[in-house]
Amino acid sequence: MTSARETPRAVEAILDWPPTAHVARLALVGAYLVGAVVKLGDFAGAVAEQTHFGMSPPAFWAVLTIAVEIVGPLLILARRWAWLGAGMLGVFTLLAAFRANAFWAMAAGHDRFMATNAFFEHLGLIGGFVLVAALDRRERAA
Repeated sequence: MTSARETPRAVEAILDWPPTAHVARLALVGAYLVGAVVKLGDFAGAVAEQTHFGMSPPAFWAVLTIAVEIVGPLLILARRWAWLGAGMLGVFTLLAAFRANAFWAMAAGHDRFMATNAFFEHLGLIGGFVLVAALDRRERAA
């Protein structure tokens, strides 16, 4: 049995396994990469999405969204300027959370429940991006 201050050996083995950090980064940014690929495959749909959220001009915002969803993850995965990639995705995610999940402006019900969950899930992703930047900085300083 381990004390509260010790990490179990199985957990240490997973955390010390060299691919673990890369797999975790990929899990964090994977949805953004998939989103970019889907938007590239259906650019008209990407423009329609921006129109739906009231972004104007929608084609500009669709291109910018695709760029952020590609560049941010690649910087994090390559571990080059990871702070910039994390910042790009963090700001993008925060803006998207406020634009797409304004639960405070909705009537009570299922849609508000879903928007509330999505909003706070977005905040969790932002926390993950802050950790990516902090850990990358710490590793580079060591």
